[in-house]
Amino acid sequence: MSDVKGVAVDGRQQKRPRGGGRVRSAVLWDALRTVLDRIAPEDGPRDVVDVGGGTGGFAVPLAELGHRVTVVDSSPDALAALERRAAESGVRVRSVQGDAVDLPDLLGQDTADLVLCHSVLEYVDDPAAAMAALTGTVRPGGSVSLLTAGQVAAALHRAIAGHFDDARRVLTGTSGRWGEGDRMPRRFTRETLSSLVRGAGLRVAELHGVRIFADLVPSGLADADADSAEALIALESVAAVHPVLRDLATQLHLVADKPVP
Repeated sequence: MSDVKGVAVDGRQQKRPRGGGRVRSAVLWDALRTVLDRIAPEDGPRDVVDVGGGTGGFAVPLAELGHRVTVVDSSPDALAALERRAAESGVRVRSVQGDAVDLPDLLGQDTADLVLCHSVLEYVDDPAAAMAALTGTVRPGGSVSLLTAGQVAAALHRAIAGHFDDARRVLTGTSGRWGEGDRMPRRFTRETLSSLVRGAGLRVAELHGVRIFADLVPSGLADADADSAEALIALESVAAVHPVLRDLATQLHLVADKPVP
């Protein structure tokens, strides 16, 4: 079943994750709701493409909100799990096997109002080529939602754990990796992610930090009770757009708009 529950926002039923994941993803879900409200104010559902959407953690809740959702993923096993999850939730999500760089060939040009590309750019062979494909898929006036690992946060977390040389390598290396044992191929800063977006012809609309304090405080503290969770979510929401604190986030969330000719 879907791992989200409905919450009332502006008189509408919206979705947020249950349990510990709720605190860590609340900022991201609120940002997505804002984007959808902006690109589809009153005129019905929108076409959403989730690149690397896997088993449907975002796709199924968005389909539950009435949007037409397509997941593109290279893993047939993940797509099979997505289809089961969608069926259990009583919604339809289209699944397409493929890679980010092949999006225009798989789906066509200008076919989506919103394209999600979450935790994908870290792993692709050519981030610029992937961004060009995302740009080609989204319609003029539409948006792309990017979620990437944050380079500054990785240095902070390695230093807190006592791995000071690793932290230095994260900050000084162009890829943001701390060494051969680092399983993350690359990480991004606000500047490098924004530059990638602008290079693809998109306009940076919003930038949020996701999981700033949530990954620093003990998990038991965040999940101790409902009041603590709500207080941490409120703190994350403010910090997410703070010009200094957002750069410390474990993940950077950037919303990019495709200009209308």
